[in-house]
Amino acid sequence: MPSKLAAVASSPADYERFGLSHASIAAWEDGARTDDSPGTYEWWYFDAHLEDGAKLVVAFMNKADIAEPKKPLSPVLRLSLDLPDGRHFEKVVHYPAGEWAAAKDHADVRIGENRFAGDLHRYRIQASAEEISVDVTLTGEVQPWRPSTGYMLFGADRSLEFAWLPAVPKGAVTVSYSINGEQHETKGIGYHDHNWGNVGLMKVVHDWYWARGRAGPYSVIASYIVSAKQYGYEPIPIFMLARDDVVVGDDPDKVTFEREGMYTDHKTGKPVAATTRYIYQDGPNRYEVSFTRTHDLSADRMIDSVKGLKRVAAKLAHFDGAYLRFAGDLEISRYRGADLVETYKDDAIWELMYFGHPRHP
Repeated sequence: MPSKLAAVASSPADYERFGLSHASIAAWEDGARTDDSPGTYEWWYFDAHLEDGAKLVVAFMNKADIAEPKKPLSPVLRLSLDLPDGRHFEKVVHYPAGEWAAAKDHADVRIGENRFAGDLHRYRIQASAEEISVDVTLTGEVQPWRPSTGYMLFGADRSLEFAWLPAVPKGAVTVSYSINGEQHETKGIGYHDHNWGNVGLMKVVHDWYWARGRAGPYSVIASYIVSAKQYGYEPIPIFMLARDDVVVGDDPDKVTFEREGMYTDHKTGKPVAATTRYIYQDGPNRYEVSFTRTHDLSADRMIDSVKGLKRVAAKLAHFDGAYLRFAGDLEISRYRGADLVETYKDDAIWELMYFGHPRHP
């Protein structure tokens, strides 16, 4: 029996259990990993920072509410677009179950006329929601990656699963987007990952910080997940650092996570770190990756989006979830011993998700 009630599956037996290779990632891994049945959920996610200053997020989800995966197939398209002139568009479009299709041998997901398709290297994403439409080509520059098997397992029998595949940790993007016929053509840097599971996240996760970004020759994906109380608040660090598109560090045992400048967010009541820092010690080399908040993009209590009887039930159950999204500064530094070898800075966006009551570090 494993000593931890929450951990990334990484043993040889785990690779065999999920039919995965240590050495490579196959195209089918970005295909449908669930059968869309009650008790499971799955989504394909893309985001991009664009040269014209816009920021774009697109997600194809087979369940509208991943907190309640026992529901049947209920597809939803999520599209978020932030423009440099301050305009913000947030679209959530629900579709009948019959409008959803997802191939198993590679990524090819369709919701109505919308499509998210690719082969681990090149992707085409086409989506429309009311007055917004986007047409994206994403070409991978960092090889597909996953933290070990990509599966986080919960419980003594390790039967509860939440899985994650960053199919494109960093890629070049060309985008055409339209707002009420107002056409824009631009380029940028993008990211795509794929998530699925068989248990509602609020049942197994207390909170997480998740971030990605690039600065100079470095690209980073970093997350610090804290499991729910019944799983011992076990931390699950996830970290991938690439330099010149080659991974230089991804061993979670070498990661230390730090929070600085703690404050209480006035809208959600959650404790938030003004700076989160991931320190990766690899022999004489030490990498420090810091995300420092300058402003909030969103700060929402999850219960505010729940209506009717569900809202009453959530209040009776003292549901206290929240989602916060930040913009700020990313700094990546490399030290050799006590000597600073190089440092790079850029801007970044990252998130904090709470499924439980505040628990101060």
